[in-house]
Amino acid sequence: MISKLGNWLSDKAKRYVPDPFVLAIGLTLIVFLLALPRAGWNPMSVVDQWVDGKGGGKGFWNLLKFAMQMCMILLTGYALAETKLARAVIGRLARLPQTTGAAVILVSLVAMSMALLNWGLGLIIGALLAREVGRIARLENRQIHYPIVCAAGYTGLGVWHAGFSGSAPLAAADGAQLAKILGPETAQSIGSLDLTATIGSTLNLTVIALCLVLIPLTLFLLAPKESKDIEAAPEELTADIDLPVEEGTPAETLNNAFVVVCIPAFMGLAWCTNWLMTVGLSALKFDVINLFMLSLGLLLHGSVKSYVRSIDRAVKSCAGIILQYPFYAGIMGIMAASGLVSDIGGWLAGLGSSQLAVSTFYSAGLVNLVVPSGGGQWVVQGPIVMQAALAAKAEPSTILMALCYGDQWTNLIQPFWALPLLGICQVRVSSIIGYTAILLIASQLCFLGPLILFS
Repeated sequence: MISKLGNWLSDKAKRYVPDPFVLAIGLTLIVFLLALPRAGWNPMSVVDQWVDGKGGGKGFWNLLKFAMQMCMILLTGYALAETKLARAVIGRLARLPQTTGAAVILVSLVAMSMALLNWGLGLIIGALLAREVGRIARLENRQIHYPIVCAAGYTGLGVWHAGFSGSAPLAAADGAQLAKILGPETAQSIGSLDLTATIGSTLNLTVIALCLVLIPLTLFLLAPKESKDIEAAPEELTADIDLPVEEGTPAETLNNAFVVVCIPAFMGLAWCTNWLMTVGLSALKFDVINLFMLSLGLLLHGSVKSYVRSIDRAVKSCAGIILQYPFYAGIMGIMAASGLVSDIGGWLAGLGSSQLAVSTFYSAGLVNLVVPSGGGQWVVQGPIVMQAALAAKAEPSTILMALCYGDQWTNLIQPFWALPLLGICQVRVSSIIGYTAILLIASQLCFLGPLILFS
């Protein structure tokens, strides 16, 4: 039944859901039309808002730095997951589970734990571990249902926004970023939103604990028990890969020299250590995380050549961020300049605190299906829900986390971020979406209960 559900969802997605870039353009058109009457039916006025926002470039090109930070999070996490140390640990872990049930518990817990540290790291390590579990099971002729193991490898994207690389909490902890996205007046009204109020809150710790229990348990219960339902990993995964042998030229000596990567690695780690001791973890920012991940990745790869190869493989995953973020910024430029943000926020403000948290969760889940990026969603939806929180006298940090939970929740059926996993594991989205759709339904309990309790 689950397999049929997966195939049905996959067929519908292929038939009706276009490329995410098409959705970004469609959302731009919708906002354009909504803003048109407010601009006196002057299309060029709305176009100016799209490019320039309220002035000073607060439109289409407003988020270039933010987009680069998001790319670096993905790239550095991917590269770190491909280090020899990470691969050795993955290999040892992959030999532990002897059944499908044990495999999905292990893979999902590892994927979610890593994603709470860094979403790129969680996505890639989850995929590599799922692949290795399936490969070793096939080599040892053990029956492990590979599709559900791959689904378990994707569960990190269902909790990432509650972790240390969460786009919205990190942006909110940075006063300059908060003012750029929400506007100086709204940002000043909200005040400080450091990480102790968001990802370090009792609300968030409760949500994380529930996810770490319920998601693996659900996968365990879904794991096929009969041999006829078991689908092994593809045979291609067992093939050996021959790496090219390079000539020992002076250039290659430098490319492979450990001392070369030690220079930037130790500089970066020294700076991060000093920053942590003087500023503290509660004010963690994107730049600090990215510098730490870059430095550690260089050190563990051990050479420029190894690190660059890993980054080359990861770059393709950034295409959506690079292309779509300017459009999200343009959407926000129109909404802020036209007054749509204030109007929608005022409508939401009529809800009570708990109702606002729940409505933010579900609306964020819906928006994530057309804006498949936590950072992009924070830019588009953040100003609306933050103004609503102020008007409704709700706790801004709770509403912010409700947005985070909704964004990560529907990642479970959003194929955009699954592309790296599908490529690594060599599976189709139809093989895993039936399982992740069930997780989507079950995991609501992890988010709604705490949101209502702590609102």
